[in-house]
Amino acid sequence: MPRPFATSRRGFLAISGGAVATAAVYGFSAAPAWAAPSFPQNPFTLGVASGDPTSGGVVLWTRLAPEPQAPDGMGGMPPYQVQVSWQVATDPDFRTVVKAGRETATPELAHSVHAEVDGLRPSADYWFRFRIGSEESPVGHTRTAPAAGSVPGRIAFGLASCQSWSGGRYAAYRTMAQEDLDLVVHVGDYTYEGRNHETLADFRNNHAKYKSSVDLQAAHARFPFVVTFDDHEIENNWADGVSQPDGEASNDPQRFLQLRANAFQAYYEHLPLRRPQRPTGPDMVLHRSLDYGNLAKFHVLDTRQYRSDQLTENFPGGPQHPDVYDPSRTLMGDEQEQWLFRGLASSSARWNVIAQQTMMAQYDYDPSETLSVNHDQWDGYVVSRNRLTNFIDQQAPANPVVLSGDWHSAFVNEVLLDHANPDSKVVATEFVGTSISSGCGWAQAIKNGLPANPHTSYINPDKRGWSRCTVTPNEFRSDYLVVPSAADTASPAVVDASFRVENGRAGAQRV
Repeated sequence: MPRPFATSRRGFLAISGGAVATAAVYGFSAAPAWAAPSFPQNPFTLGVASGDPTSGGVVLWTRLAPEPQAPDGMGGMPPYQVQVSWQVATDPDFRTVVKAGRETATPELAHSVHAEVDGLRPSADYWFRFRIGSEESPVGHTRTAPAAGSVPGRIAFGLASCQSWSGGRYAAYRTMAQEDLDLVVHVGDYTYEGRNHETLADFRNNHAKYKSSVDLQAAHARFPFVVTFDDHEIENNWADGVSQPDGEASNDPQRFLQLRANAFQAYYEHLPLRRPQRPTGPDMVLHRSLDYGNLAKFHVLDTRQYRSDQLTENFPGGPQHPDVYDPSRTLMGDEQEQWLFRGLASSSARWNVIAQQTMMAQYDYDPSETLSVNHDQWDGYVVSRNRLTNFIDQQAPANPVVLSGDWHSAFVNEVLLDHANPDSKVVATEFVGTSISSGCGWAQAIKNGLPANPHTSYINPDKRGWSRCTVTPNEFRSDYLVVPSAADTASPAVVDASFRVENGRAGAQRV
């Protein structure tokens, strides 16, 4: 599929200010250097983070923001370039510093820092920090991926999604930060947009508000994150260049193009992403893969930026639209779909983990003979799902496991070769994580529909939390941890249910 907005992007640069947009995209800055930085308070108010680990490196993140909610979105920083130093050590006291360097934080990127560090040892723990002048950041911890070709005995990671600010304090992250994990996979809805969010300052300040959570900062400072967005980082239920229908202004293509560019830039500025993920106006290449030796390969998808528009807005479900079988409709886009197929076909990993946004398996909300589905999920893109399940059936990549979010509810699903035939072959297992904090107002509809979905072995729409996934050569285990409430400040997370997938056998068994 061609890159979206190939011609509209020229118009975007014209309407957004070509010089500023180009500087933000390519990392150039016309701003003068700040020779002697001085801050009214510590500029590292948003914490530190790491992400996208490889066997030899990781990207380190922070953003300078002494006044993170400044109305102009600049975090209280003046319009100057600033040199930020960083260090990586093998111990938390930095007695043994193994890597160090400097990055230029520019006003065009909200003085965010993305330091890509290489030359580290595989499967190793490191500590990192930033410094500017006399100001020092909190210390962060990260861990590199296993060596290429190795088969580690175990990796453990967290699955997270859907962290609405209005849902309460992030108790799930507080409990997650107490674990020993190799990484956290976040499959979307990291922030929730306001209906009045349009400008770059709006999206920057929304991210800064979320980053003010001490629990979220603690999780980022403890583990490397691998992230992908869903809809709410930009706008509810957006699809490619189509805004959700909510009045004439919302449906204006140029307006949404600008909004999307602003949202993408703020997303990049506030998360530990590498340079290939830096957006170009309203375009951002987010699908990518990460290898954990030959034990696991993570195929990270973007199912928003290239999808066909939703066929209906029925919520939580509605009668299946006949055009779900239209072969011209796509969820991933042709280019990304072929990238995924190539990655699965060439993978030498024991477990192929597909990290993506919306529920892949069919879920019927009507316990009668009528099929009622949600068309924002893969149920609205049946041809795309069938192409993927047919590919898995024919090419047989080892142990495909799908990780999903979006629905503020936990599920364990068997992904069938053809969900129109409930007796068809199970080709993959899907673990849908519950939300960090977002409520599920449609919980009863999920419960009512369960009898119509024999391929679903577990649901929990009532509890907030996260999933701990433990991968060994013999099994993939998912523990669903829940907290009493998202706002709880003391209680531990407890395991509500555990499921395991055996090597070579699709489908989950309850532990």
